[in-house]
Amino acid sequence: MKSVVVHGPGDVRIDERPDPVPGPGEVLLAMEWGGICGSDIGYWKHGGTGTAVLKDPLVLGHEVAGRIAALGEGVTGLPEGLPVTVHPATPVGDEPLPERLAGRTNLYPRVRYFGSAALHPHTDGAFSEYRVVRAAQVRPLPENVSTEHGALAEPLAVAMHAVHRAGDVRGKTVLVNGAGPIGSLVVAAARHRGAAAVIAADLAPASLAVARAMGADETVDLGAGEALPGDVELVFEASGAPAALGPVLRATARGGTLVQVGNLPGAAAPAALGDLVSREITWIGSFRFAEEIDDALQAMHEGLDVSPVITHRFGLAEADRALAVAADRTSGSSKVMLRLGRRGPGH
Repeated sequence: MKSVVVHGPGDVRIDERPDPVPGPGEVLLAMEWGGICGSDIGYWKHGGTGTAVLKDPLVLGHEVAGRIAALGEGVTGLPEGLPVTVHPATPVGDEPLPERLAGRTNLYPRVRYFGSAALHPHTDGAFSEYRVVRAAQVRPLPENVSTEHGALAEPLAVAMHAVHRAGDVRGKTVLVNGAGPIGSLVVAAARHRGAAAVIAADLAPASLAVARAMGADETVDLGAGEALPGDVELVFEASGAPAALGPVLRATARGGTLVQVGNLPGAAAPAALGDLVSREITWIGSFRFAEEIDDALQAMHEGLDVSPVITHRFGLAEADRALAVAADRTSGSSKVMLRLGRRGPGH
């Protein structure tokens, strides 16, 4: 089978690998669609993302969907041909979480995640024609959700987890700083959860157009010199840029809440944080998701439309070009999709 494999900075190849066979408790998936994430770009451009550093070749991809092709021994209730997405996390070890972390499976000390070099040996992703997964990771798609949209259940789950971390957003005005794919999905998730108004801010007009299509009532063009609004009770920082933290904290109302969903650098970086103290702001971290992938699928079933986030589609053999477009701020890209299998758009 063909797989998208990163071998080092700037070196991504379409490698031939053996077709996998499902073992007991496992399912073989014929992959159809994958969405390129910032971590995929990081491995391709820099040979790492955050604190994860590439030591061996790695199959990219954790935003994926496909159809069940075969079942391993002992797996029932999942018919062949069923369209599914995948929860890409597998906690390592069986030590129970402390009581304060009950239900927060994303905070296990060690987690294997599709397409991640955080542990060694690395955990291959699913930008392949086929992938074996644990049956417990499979999430059937609602009948009105295509596999292309189903591949976006993972990033939508990240957005929904961030909104969940903020508490009750009903009736509130929300500011989302950073309107890349995750930021635009946070816009949609906040609207879906009942926010009264959502303001999106970004440096790129193309990203702001996507945010408007995903439900933003107002946009702030930071690249044109427009300033963030002030005194916003609930703010989501989705850019991951340390330089944005000072202005974002200043935009947060006294006693307000700032949810950090953008992935900040793993190394030291300067940031102006004085307002965190003087304005008594609650600053909350948000990391991946626990089981919000189920909420994401339900939201799509109920009509949350992720299609405005999708701006480009490429075949598996064009993975290097797809990564370049996804990484290029001038390309107008938001979510770049890879067609991993032979089915066309809409399946």
